[in-house]
Amino acid sequence: MTEKILLVDDEEGIRTVLGITLADYGYEVLKAGSGGEALRLFREKKPAIVLTDIKMPGMDGIQVLRKIKEESPDTEVIMITGHGAMELAIQSLKCDATDFITKPINDDALEIALKRANEKIFLKNKMKEYTENLERLVAEKTQELLGAERLVAVGQTVAGLAHAIKNVVSGLKGGAFVLEKGIDLDNQKYLSQGWEMVKGNLGKIGDMTLDLLNYSKERIPEYQLCDLNQPVREVFDLMFQEAERRGVTLEKILDKRLAEGWLDPEGIHRCILNLVSNAIDACTDISCIHGEGHVIVKTLKADGWAVEYRVIDNGCGMDNETETKIFEQFFSTKGSGGTGLGLMITKKIIDEHNGFIECESEKGKGTTFIIRLPEKENLPGPGAC
Repeated sequence: MTEKILLVDDEEGIRTVLGITLADYGYEVLKAGSGGEALRLFREKKPAIVLTDIKMPGMDGIQVLRKIKEESPDTEVIMITGHGAMELAIQSLKCDATDFITKPINDDALEIALKRANEKIFLKNKMKEYTENLERLVAEKTQELLGAERLVAVGQTVAGLAHAIKNVVSGLKGGAFVLEKGIDLDNQKYLSQGWEMVKGNLGKIGDMTLDLLNYSKERIPEYQLCDLNQPVREVFDLMFQEAERRGVTLEKILDKRLAEGWLDPEGIHRCILNLVSNAIDACTDISCIHGEGHVIVKTLKADGWAVEYRVIDNGCGMDNETETKIFEQFFSTKGSGGTGLGLMITKKIIDEHNGFIECESEKGKGTTFIIRLPEKENLPGPGAC
């Protein structure tokens, strides 16, 4: 609970009685009998919650509210009003008051208003903590990325990271906004939606951190003799229910001619998973739905290569300009829903295998990604055999 609360009312009796109640709730109560005195105490003591009467001689409660919000937007201000001043109470809400309670003050109404104010403070503090941690983490990883020789375009990298951060922070703010509305309206649906938005964006923070770490490291694939169809089986089993939940048919087609081959199973699994996830997203893009979504992930025996993987979708597709940019650093077709790291990581892993990746796409008709991995004798690095 917040330690300090500023109580503003021109009637000494109300200040005394209400001050006792607030002290019983565990607050250190600061009292002011006028708007001017309230602003002086506020600037000196910095309470997180202000409880002020609306109708006061001189500077009234709405003027106090406006001044406090100008100087400290995160301060929660609860208005006290008489039954005949509901228009002023509504006006105060438009000026970003947290809540209002009516005279004579009911203890239950006061407790609910204070609870809402404290919940808002908690959410704002959590948002600030998440944002600061994310910014610090990205700043650290940016320094690692800038030290890598492959990131020649420093300006492009920083701009891309800033855009990725902005997307995630916007998502967190959106989730917090819905949560606050849920608290204000006591609406469980909004509370659930808001919390899911916050959790989803916290997941993005973790994914982005892992991607940045993977991209910043020089890595030699850890080759194993594997069933070349196995990565597709694993990704299919992992994503089948998610595709079904989103109304997309996921199909696997395996070439039985494929024998065992050498590859880094974890890295190739990551690549195929990225491509299948993107394909499902493309088939559920509401801006370009044109029938039932269908994603095929398949294996082929290609001449001169150990294996060819294909991920085919009938989603929204891409125009030629977008298609030429998809493997660029931090480029995303998903707007605020993506960081632009997935395909960048995928291409890096395939390059580490001395492999090949390309994309064929047509706007409004779908996309095919093709990965080819080399035969054993063409594998790079030590430990390839």
